Amino acid sequence: MTSQSIGQRRGRTGSVGARRRRGGVVRRILEWLGAVLLAWVVLSVVAVLLLRWLNPMTSAMMVEGRAQAWATQRRDYHSDYQWASLEQISPHAAIAVIASEDQLFPFHAGFDLNSIRAAVRASERGKRLRGASTISQQVAKNLFLWSGHSFARKGLEAYFTVLIEALWPKERILEMYLNIAQFGDGIYGVEAASHRFWHKPAGGLSSSEAALLAAVLPNPLQLHAERPSRYVLTRRDWILGQMRDLGGAGYLRALETERRGAQTR
Repeated sequence: MTSQSIGQRRGRTGSVGARRRRGGVVRRILEWLGAVLLAWVVLSVVAVLLLRWLNPMTSAMMVEGRAQAWATQRRDYHSDYQWASLEQISPHAAIAVIASEDQLFPFHAGFDLNSIRAAVRASERGKRLRGASTISQQVAKNLFLWSGHSFARKGLEAYFTVLIEALWPKERILEMYLNIAQFGDGIYGVEAASHRFWHKPAGGLSSSEAALLAAVLPNPLQLHAERPSRYVLTRRDWILGQMRDLGGAGYLRALETERRGAQTR
């Protein structure tokens, strides 16, 4: 065997060994990524399950608000967040956000497919893409995620929405929404908003006050419940009409029916 053939054989052997080493590195990386993904899934499921009973000390939206205030050197900024149980919150507030944001909330499994299809069709006709998020989706976003419209965030929002709907009763989802939704600059939850704007607890909110709070939800940094614009007042009146059409606070009995059904399953 000539020295040239020996060199060629060694070269082929070396290239095979290099490919095997590269394959081993790729396999270890994939195994590591798989382990990290599995750990993240387990942690996220445990976190959502615990929040069925534990009230959060903060939320991703509150953290983001504080970070933005720090980045813009707003020294006067502070988060106003006070937890109140669903029993301590006026039924008017609960029905107002349902009438405003998600009228099928007691009946869907986290996603309003009809609203999503309508939003997509409107966008295809050249209209501005309007929101079609349910209360469950908004809880997922406000509690765990960042603001924005990327596919990654929407995918994570869908994932957390499925977990929330699977692990929480509807009453808990509504309670969480009423406590972490933003109603003004640094104002989170109906308890904090009620004290800030009307100097009383959320249990004393009237139907008109509750509708005003719901009216600012599309943009709580530009719309104000304490000094409502004509647009906010018009939206408040529309929400009040929807609340009456839904049957008022009696509509919330659907949540109680859903809870009893979940307990018997």
